[in-house]
Amino acid sequence: MSVLIVGGDHLGSIPKELKKIGVDDIKHMSGRNRNVIKRGMPMTMDLIIVLHDYVNHNLASVTKKQAKECNIPVVFAKRSWSSIYKKLPHNLTNN
Repeated sequence: MSVLIVGGDHLGSIPKELKKIGVDDIKHMSGRNRNVIKRGMPMTMDLIIVLHDYVNHNLASVTKKQAKECNIPVVFAKRSWSSIYKKLPHNLTNN
């Protein structure tokens, strides 16, 4: 399974925790660089996690729109593992 994390400069233990539940490909976009929106995002991912306390409104909207066009589920959570874990799809958390 592959996950794109949007937002946050440092992810701390989030990648390690995602690997524990079976995520093998993790990409991170901090969202600090405005060109990220223009270049587009890797839309071959299985899930997108948006750290809503670390992204601007425009980036969150563009991410949501592009994910919807590609039928990729999006999770909006705070930058803490407990917040992310609660919002993950049920099939991911039962591994």
